[in-house]
Amino acid sequence: MNSNSLPDLKYVGFEKEKLSLHLLLQMVGKIKLGLMPRKNHWWNITHYVNQQGLSTGAIPYNNGFSNFSIDFNFIKHQLEIATSEGGFELLKLKNGLSVSYFYNDIFKVLKTLDIKVDIVDKPFDLGIQNKFSNLSEVHHYHKDYAEKLWKSLVWINGVFNEFSGSFYGKTCPVHLYWHSMDLAVTRFSGKKAPKMPDAARLSDKDAYSHECISFGFWPGDDTLKEPAFYSYTFPNPEGLEKQTLQPKTAIWEMESGSPMALLTYANLRSEKNPRQALLNFMESAYLAGAGLLGWSIEALKVPKLTNL
Repeated sequence: MNSNSLPDLKYVGFEKEKLSLHLLLQMVGKIKLGLMPRKNHWWNITHYVNQQGLSTGAIPYNNGFSNFSIDFNFIKHQLEIATSEGGFELLKLKNGLSVSYFYNDIFKVLKTLDIKVDIVDKPFDLGIQNKFSNLSEVHHYHKDYAEKLWKSLVWINGVFNEFSGSFYGKTCPVHLYWHSMDLAVTRFSGKKAPKMPDAARLSDKDAYSHECISFGFWPGDDTLKEPAFYSYTFPNPEGLEKQTLQPKTAIWEMESGSPMALLTYANLRSEKNPRQALLNFMESAYLAGAGLLGWSIEALKVPKLTNL
């Protein structure tokens, strides 16, 4: 793949389109949260990139005797809900679709399929106080934006999986966290992290119970107004921001008092070999954090297989 194959994805000028899609992903994510069995580090609540869009994967209902999935199909621009009982319903994802209309429609469909679930009817961590069910003022779903973002995620998902496969230690799936709308993959050393303050959110306490180095991509927000790749190490080792990153356009930025490695999507697109540049970015950020924390880097490295 050359740089011209990656969609020209932007945040500035598409803030409303991004927010609308983000809120739809949060609603569906909360439905999954309400029914999925508990899994460490909140791995049970995420979305996955697939060949047509984003999917919840199989979710149990009916006391575990049945499963259903909710898929965002960004080719046909429809939400597809399918059950192991043969049920299938869809909602059209039209330009200008409002958050409140989507909320009310999806719960009508779930009722039709006899899927019972309750969610907290409120956006998470976005500074929005209005309920999903009343949020008619956010109505900016846009087919072109959604499809462009998804096509970017298809490629990024593949590179993240390639990077994930070179590590023997505990690693999460490559998945999209709907609270912040970032595609992420995380490596763990196996050692417990220092205890977080009592005032910290329960979700953070579980997410950061063990030493980890996380890598991800998000489509931009009001703080970083462009799509970008990131990596951070927890706990943050002293001197991390002084370590060398690749490619040369990657930088360290302070985020909530801790250094975060950043590589903008625009800078990646300008690389002659974006795939190798992204792999180099993640590997350099990994070696920076793992080296300072004393991880067993060689022991955790997966060798390449030959003569298959």
